[in-house]
Amino acid sequence: MKTLAGRKVLLTGGLGSLGRAQAVTLARAGARVLVLDRPEIADGPKIVSALAAEAGGDIAFVGCDLNRLGEAESAVAALAENEGGIDILINNAALIINRPFEEFSLTEYEDQIRVNSSAAFALVRACAPGMKAKAYGKIVNFCSITLNGRWDGYVPYVASKGAMLGLTKSLARELGPHGIRVNAVSPGAVVSEAEARVFGDRLKEYNDWILENQSLKKRIEPENVADLVLFLVSPASDMISGQNIAIDGGW
Repeated sequence: MKTLAGRKVLLTGGLGSLGRAQAVTLARAGARVLVLDRPEIADGPKIVSALAAEAGGDIAFVGCDLNRLGEAESAVAALAENEGGIDILINNAALIINRPFEEFSLTEYEDQIRVNSSAAFALVRACAPGMKAKAYGKIVNFCSITLNGRWDGYVPYVASKGAMLGLTKSLARELGPHGIRVNAVSPGAVVSEAEARVFGDRLKEYNDWILENQSLKKRIEPENVADLVLFLVSPASDMISGQNIAIDGGW
């Protein structure tokens, strides 16, 4: 059953491991999925074409730099108007670096705050008018279980996700009267390219630590997260808003 038939989805960070899984899952549910990622990724359109073929659905690439917030907001506002409104916005894009907080520069801190949370505010501003006009919208913001305080080396990232949680709660309150639901998901340690990049030669040690701490002794896959997102943007979740739902294997 195509539960998202006719819906337009804007998915940020769509070329990463979690983004690709979401794009395929949502397209299979009938949505038109607009995958937003950095324009300098030369094979972005090719990757998206492959995802569309895998899904047997409608997936398109949107090149946009979330580091340039004003430009990104204007570009997405124009895109929303051209598409006849964005029905579903998924703020999935994120920067993540693991190192002691003293080793982060102010610029690196600001970069993570900007891409991981400020960009979500900008894109909600761009998409909300169209959602209000339809009296319908779903927004999913990506938070993180690192907010539980049990993770070292992620100070800028955790700060950005704390801001995202506050954004979710406050937007749910303000946008609810307009028929717009706003929720967050907090993934645990998901098997991904980002994980391999961050931990490098420490990957086995990290993997062992994750399985030791999770109640469920298997790793979370991107498809598991995509299934949760599908639920939150489908009619089955229409009376859920302002929530932060963990998918962490049971910490």
